[in-house]
Amino acid sequence: MEAIMKKNIPGDVPDTARDAYLHNYSLITQDSGRLMLFAGDQKIEHLNEDFYGVGTDPANNSPEHLFHIASKGFIGVFASQLGLLAQYGPDYPDVPYLVKLNSKSNLVKTSQQDPLSVAMYSLDAVMRFKKSSGLKICAVGYTIYLGSVYEHIMLHEAAKFVFEAHQNGLLTVLWIYPRGKAVPDEKEPHLIAGAAGVAAALGSDFVKVNAPKKDGSNPEELLKEAVAAAGRTKVICAGGSSTDPEKFLSVLHGQIHIGGVSGSATGRNIHQKPLDEAVRFTKAIFAITVENKGLEEGLRIFHS
Repeated sequence: MEAIMKKNIPGDVPDTARDAYLHNYSLITQDSGRLMLFAGDQKIEHLNEDFYGVGTDPANNSPEHLFHIASKGFIGVFASQLGLLAQYGPDYPDVPYLVKLNSKSNLVKTSQQDPLSVAMYSLDAVMRFKKSSGLKICAVGYTIYLGSVYEHIMLHEAAKFVFEAHQNGLLTVLWIYPRGKAVPDEKEPHLIAGAAGVAAALGSDFVKVNAPKKDGSNPEELLKEAVAAAGRTKVICAGGSSTDPEKFLSVLHGQIHIGGVSGSATGRNIHQKPLDEAVRFTKAIFAITVENKGLEEGLRIFHS
């Protein structure tokens, strides 16, 4: 509760929504101030590439596999599109949810056209869904492709959604990825820090970025610039493509305890596994991220 008591409530959260905002913040961070986001928005983003084929459990091809994991595992919030939440959420009412407001497929490549992803729902629609479904809708998320010639459209929508979400006591997570013909290196550290600063300027509670990379540099050390640039907006790192669980947890521990980030957003590294293994992996990630456990304890939890 200490992290919640020290939480600076944004000025665009009205008095009438302060209790809801603090409740949602407490729920998705478990009073820690850190976020373990389970990403389930890839059915649109990556089509079926992450859900079927060699290296992924057959159960993963069904959307309900995501909800099984979210309900049985240890997570802060489960992020997906409103349609999936409407289809499956009523069967899993205890899960804290984030509605991903915009999405696009990966079929059109940057070499063909700079990326643009516009909102599929209004904030009013989200609030009506929250009321009618009774689900724990705690937050909304939105992706901005910084550097795209269409960035102005996404910046405009994101700014509006952050304000409207706070007006209704919801938390916000912005996915910000530098991407487009004007961006030669999407993971350049200074640019990643710039993306984190954009999230701060938009007033978001959290920003999800790709971990920066630079030859000859420690990736965790490089994150410090982004964390400082984000100010009161908390940085969480994308989990990325599937990797060895031990390596994943080691990197995560370094990102938090060296880089200073406030959590992670993990999708395929969790849901491509069989249910039991996926649940154990969420517990290990949660232990390191939210419960501040050490790497050895996280590995013990995963292998138990």
